[in-house]
Amino acid sequence: MLDLTLTDITDILGGRLVLTDSAVAAGWAPESVVSGTVDTDSRLIGEGDVFVAKRGESDDGHRFVPNAVEAGAALVIVERESDVAVPQIVVPDSVDALGAFATEVVRRVRALGRLKIVGVTGSNGKTTTKNLLRSILERVGETVAPRDSFNNEVGAPLTMLKLTESTRFLVAEMGASGKGEITRLVRMAKPDVGVVLMVGLAHAGEFGGIETTLITKTEMVKDLEPTDVAVLNVDDHRVASMADKTAARVVWFGLGERAEVRATDIDASAIGTSFTLHLPDGSSSPVRFGVLGEHHVMNALAAAASAHELGVPLDVIVAGLESVTRAERWRMEVMGGGDGVVVINDAYNASPDSMASALKTLAQIARPDQRTVAVLGEMSELGPYAVEEHDRIGRLVVRLNIARLYVVGEGARALHLAANHEGSWDGEAVFAATADEAFDLIQADAREGDVILVKSSNSAGLRFLGDRLAEAHS
Repeated sequence: MLDLTLTDITDILGGRLVLTDSAVAAGWAPESVVSGTVDTDSRLIGEGDVFVAKRGESDDGHRFVPNAVEAGAALVIVERESDVAVPQIVVPDSVDALGAFATEVVRRVRALGRLKIVGVTGSNGKTTTKNLLRSILERVGETVAPRDSFNNEVGAPLTMLKLTESTRFLVAEMGASGKGEITRLVRMAKPDVGVVLMVGLAHAGEFGGIETTLITKTEMVKDLEPTDVAVLNVDDHRVASMADKTAARVVWFGLGERAEVRATDIDASAIGTSFTLHLPDGSSSPVRFGVLGEHHVMNALAAAASAHELGVPLDVIVAGLESVTRAERWRMEVMGGGDGVVVINDAYNASPDSMASALKTLAQIARPDQRTVAVLGEMSELGPYAVEEHDRIGRLVVRLNIARLYVVGEGARALHLAANHEGSWDGEAVFAATADEAFDLIQADAREGDVILVKSSNSAGLRFLGDRLAEAHS
């Protein structure tokens, strides 16, 4: 974070500075400078950091103010006072204050004239694209990007607050569960390059349908200026329709001839995907991409297009792409293999699009002597589309000739029923009520050469089943 006095921060937040007697005795004054990391998790607070006490649905961060102070917090931002020996700024709403804080820090760093911002959104692929961009851009200059999937009204500002005077690039992952949320994040840190990856059914239940999802994702590019760049997926007709809704110059990425940044000669295997990258200036280069799954090539193209627009040379782009060997923890993560059983743990998130892509990858990469096994759980937040989409995935499993299917949890029951109806199988599709039950069933039937895909939404918890299976076969 930038070096700021307590008075500076109080003015930015529109709050009230409170210095208890014990804080004054400890040497704190309005002109004292704070420069530590800002976080809402007291467990991550260290010496000199800033703790923001946020009220949640099931807990209240104010309970952890003493823990944060004990861990070394130099400042706490709260909605009600505590009796602590460090300064505290009292605000009406800590989340709003966090957004105001981030907006001003971005403004100050931008005023120095070096900072470039890339905003990334889409129904799938945001975190992978963000990681690829970080790998590329940090080779050129100091780069700030989110940890994990910090892309909402709390996570995005926390990332922005990591900016320093020497930061050259900010990669801002911008997610949403409803209209206006991406606009809010864009107005905190308006991108020089705005990326839209795809518009699908992820979170469709929260959005209220695919058309609302389209409107919401369009927020990424609608406020861009003619000097900015919109990096759009030409192969997704919904994303392509955004070209008429932005003043920015459009750069297309995709696999077809219309794409200005595209991939040819794609070859997917169990160790990654190779392809030839083509840029708008006519240059091209082979890429040995270690992230598993042909669908991740689109994320690589989006990252390459963005970096190219920021002036990054082709060889640096390729080096950045090739250095990333997994999308993220629990995202197409190849594990196990010690006894000939490979586990692909992709159970951090799931939508109909990402589920279909993962299953196609499983079918594509297995050798003829390997058996394909899919362990699938619920795709959450689909609302009225839930039964239909689970049904579609169950039928896809059969059509891809996946050898064995384990469906875990009542929320995915429709997937199991659809697979049976589609294939008239005799025991190839198995239902397990719990992850423990599934583990026992899978282990009893596992054989050397199996390639096991574990895929579900985060809420289904199958990522831990994937870890457990990988450990058993390490």
